[in-house]
Amino acid sequence: MNMRKGLNISAYLVVGPENTNNRPVKDIIKAAVNAGFTCIQIRSKTASARELIELTKQAAAVIAAAGKTDTVALLVDDRLDVVLAARQASIKVDGIHVGQTDIPVNICRKYLGENSIIGLSAKTDELFSYVKTVDVSQIDYFGAGPLHETATKPDCGKDKQGNIITRSFADITKLAEISPIPVVVGGGVKINDIPQLAHTKAAGFFVVSAVAQAADPQYAASELVKTWHKNNIQ
Repeated sequence: MNMRKGLNISAYLVVGPENTNNRPVKDIIKAAVNAGFTCIQIRSKTASARELIELTKQAAAVIAAAGKTDTVALLVDDRLDVVLAARQASIKVDGIHVGQTDIPVNICRKYLGENSIIGLSAKTDELFSYVKTVDVSQIDYFGAGPLHETATKPDCGKDKQGNIITRSFADITKLAEISPIPVVVGGGVKINDIPQLAHTKAAGFFVVSAVAQAADPQYAASELVKTWHKNNIQ
């Protein structure tokens, strides 16, 4: 199945070993997938390439065991080498998410092929003009934020002067309206943000600690998904 065509980023978990309070990453992923999360991104700035490949393998196995290989997308942050190595090892990885300073989108598309998902973090400064003018032919969605300052990714949302720019719900509404591709929003998102976020017409939310550091990850994930669907008016 072409995951690109059926991409669902409504409930999107970003997770790595530094986020889980020393619990296995695969257990957090299992909790999220069982709760109805639709997209999983493996992200770590501390894990080695081999560790990332192993985490990706475990994530793919969790998704397969839940019978959701065709409906839950598995992505890797930044590391094109990890995606390619995982695929060489017959691990089903659906694509990559890259930032503005990571490997260029056209290179990712060249190596990953037309059926792979490529997400791109939208520019923080000049956000609206950027989204209106950037070539989106090779990109499947924008990641935008942060909604709040977040310890999980302290450099998130910095402008050229190093100031953190957070995004209001009004910003997100405007962004979703003008973007030619779906937008997923994160950065310190909590359950209390979900009702307003669902009304912005964003395609979904992404979280790290709201699930990965929760005392009961599956309950936390389930409440996020339920609240999103209850309030989503698209």
